[in-house]
Amino acid sequence: MNAVPLIPDTSTLQESLAALPLTTYRAGETILSAGSRTGRLLFLRNGVVAVVRDGIQIAKETEPGSVFGEISALLDRPHTADVYALETSRFHVADAVALLAKDAVTLLHVEAVLVRRLDGANQALIGLKKAIATTHSD
Repeated sequence: MNAVPLIPDTSTLQESLAALPLTTYRAGETILSAGSRTGRLLFLRNGVVAVVRDGIQIAKETEPGSVFGEISALLDRPHTADVYALETSRFHVADAVALLAKDAVTLLHVEAVLVRRLDGANQALIGLKKAIATTHSD
């Protein structure tokens, strides 16, 4: 039996997502709304997407394979941010529970995306703490 790599490469992920239906959002359209529950995972195939939380844009995603709806799916709670198409964007769409329960490649991809985001948030927090410490030591 072949082991699934902990961080699947893009081609392996694309093969896994190929069977999923595609949906298109035009520039300005809402993809996910904070507070809603869709039960879906959306994987960016192409386009540009903004993630907005509490009125602040926290991310701009262009990378194919970027995933949206994962926090809601994994924590079984409403979406935590609004997601908007900044230009025409296409997504592979899946039922979150069904896909994550049966597809190890996709599950590991979602895990890797979340870990990268956590690492980025930790780095930003460290930067803020250093800036605050410098400001208060003057």
